[in-house]
Amino acid sequence: MAVFKLGTRGSPLALTQAEMVRDALAAAHTRPVTDFEIIVIRTTGDKVQDRPLAEIGGKALWTKELDRALLAGEIDASVHSMKDVETLRPEMIAIAAMLPRADVRDRLVGAASIAAIPQGGVLGTSSPRRAAQIRKLRPDLSIVLFRGNVDTRLARLAQGEADATLLAAAGLARLGRHDVGAPIPTNILLPAPAQGAVGVEIRADDAHARELLRAIDHVETHGCIAAERALLAALRAGCHSPVAALATIEGGILTLEAELLSEDGAAHVHGAIEGAPLDHALPAALARDLLARAPAAVRRLFEG
Repeated sequence: MAVFKLGTRGSPLALTQAEMVRDALAAAHTRPVTDFEIIVIRTTGDKVQDRPLAEIGGKALWTKELDRALLAGEIDASVHSMKDVETLRPEMIAIAAMLPRADVRDRLVGAASIAAIPQGGVLGTSSPRRAAQIRKLRPDLSIVLFRGNVDTRLARLAQGEADATLLAAAGLARLGRHDVGAPIPTNILLPAPAQGAVGVEIRADDAHARELLRAIDHVETHGCIAAERALLAALRAGCHSPVAALATIEGGILTLEAELLSEDGAAHVHGAIEGAPLDHALPAALARDLLARAPAAVRRLFEG
């Protein structure tokens, strides 16, 4: 059988996640890991580190080179952190599988809690969502741009460029850094849509790849991420839009919770909706409710 090629970015976290997919496929199909080859594709998002993502092309900078390789047949599937995948994807590409979702929380590094960051201090982040949420809670803090992989951001923090930063708990755990930072409960910082989820994309017409990946698809995670991404689509949210969202399934009921904020965090709206996991009308209904109640400073970020 031909080797199945998994494309990935080259950061330590991306490689770890690709290895997770490779190992899951090998175990599910009782095949040696050598039947699944990891191919590193360097993306524009990895090359440009000194500007906010939204200024240089948005989330497509993480995916376009992988998409090109996938559609050219150079790889059979792409492994992504799903929160880095733009909401609207090419019709020729399909999300075929999700690994079980990890810890969705953010971890605060540099201070024991948000309240413990020094008065008038500095927080480093490149996320509009995190920046707005922190400004909402601590308007005295300044925000500086922190981009790069986990090691880069931790190094910048250690060099004193900021008093604290926020990193995804899932990424830290996958890198074996369970003890780095303090987890922030989701009722204080609702996470980014799709945070903690690893997804695998294929060519939409590749039946062999779809069947191969079906064996490792975590249905509950897939359903939750689909709901969160559908909410983003209904909101027409872009990289500039501070949006937090989390879907959970318990007792056969899906709960989708979301928060929209102005860039300075001063204006915000929160809401939630419940229903059947496969009710595709839920995300759009929540989007309508949030936009109807949102202050003008929030609503204008989602218009046009």
